Amino acid sequence: MTTFRSDFVRAVVERGYLHQCTDLEGLDGLAAEQRVTAYIGFDCTAPSLHAGSLVSIMLLRRLQQAGHKPIVLMGGGTTRIGDPSFRDESRPLLDDAKIAENMAGIQKVFAKFLTFGDGPTDAVMVNNADWLDTLEYIPFLRDYGRHFSVNRMLSFDSVKIRLDREQPLTFLEFNYMILQGYDFLELNRRHKCALQMGGSDQWGNIVNGVELARRVDGATLYGLTTPLLQTASGAKMGKSAAGAVWLNEDMLPAYDYWQYWRNTEDADVGKFLRLFTDLPEAEIARLEALAGAEINEAKKVLATEITRLCHGEAAAAAASETAKRTFEEGAIGDGLPTLDVPAAELEQGVAAFDLFRRAGLAASNGEARRLIKGGGARINDVPVANEMQPVTLADRAGGVIKLSAGKKKHTIVRAV
Repeated sequence: MTTFRSDFVRAVVERGYLHQCTDLEGLDGLAAEQRVTAYIGFDCTAPSLHAGSLVSIMLLRRLQQAGHKPIVLMGGGTTRIGDPSFRDESRPLLDDAKIAENMAGIQKVFAKFLTFGDGPTDAVMVNNADWLDTLEYIPFLRDYGRHFSVNRMLSFDSVKIRLDREQPLTFLEFNYMILQGYDFLELNRRHKCALQMGGSDQWGNIVNGVELARRVDGATLYGLTTPLLQTASGAKMGKSAAGAVWLNEDMLPAYDYWQYWRNTEDADVGKFLRLFTDLPEAEIARLEALAGAEINEAKKVLATEITRLCHGEAAAAAASETAKRTFEEGAIGDGLPTLDVPAAELEQGVAAFDLFRRAGLAASNGEARRLIKGGGARINDVPVANEMQPVTLADRAGGVIKLSAGKKKHTIVRAV
């Protein structure tokens, strides 16, 4: 077994963050001898990041915990183009106002995971629009474009897959990897940043940056990627039946976030504990060794620890208590998601399938109908017999109506 000199690289390998590295031995030596500044970029394509971004966020946290300096790079400039990596079609182009709005939403989450400030290991947040917006096209092509080989760019999987599927790759998108490579060069010049990290789909873009800095400035930089995360059953991380698992509470309540992690598959418990919590290895080993029904206790720990990092101690405790009251004591937990419906509408009656869709317990009317037909929908713990069954004020129990999809998803309907 390889022995690593630096705490950072050791944590990256032992906790499951490593997929590829341009020079792992060199990076390990650098991190053992001096403080390393590293960055990960986040484009502003939505008003919140989702759980699929947690690996990157936690990797920056591990970096800081090991005594190094993280840079969070906001893609105010690159979002205008859209990263084509492993996509079948172009991303929709966003205007500057929408990009700024999305950036404001995304920025909120990082302070929960990282310590920002002016200290030597404090995280900083920068925006690549600060330098990309001022580039002049002809000088940029002359000074930097000549260092990029089209032959090499076409060989990257992120591009090859798009072309192999005979999907068009616009010239605008083709520029993305050049601009990302330039970001790395610029961050090295401005902040002495020596390491770029990202998901495995970013490998080609990261390598371009490493090579550009070597050719232009003679700098030795490093790149490291994380594995593409899927659940044990092959589902994509950060997605649920109801949609994206957002990190901002205004887009997904803390209870729903807690419940997503509580529903982790047995085979993923240990992996997720290592990636997404600060629990020590000995405790993780104990939890993942639990068998049978006891593994559910490990899932509760996982959900609470992950929710605590993202939403705080109080929200995590409240979500855990709500789940306990709802599932173990048969009561209606105070923290369950709620749907307010006008009393006049409920007086007339709302079709069951429509109410389940509106409550977020089904992604569409068709999915709601299938849920009911399959026997998975309940109102006040009583199975729904018919998709058109009207739900009215008369269905209130204790002043509210409890909707359930399966055994683990519940929403409270209130008349207002």
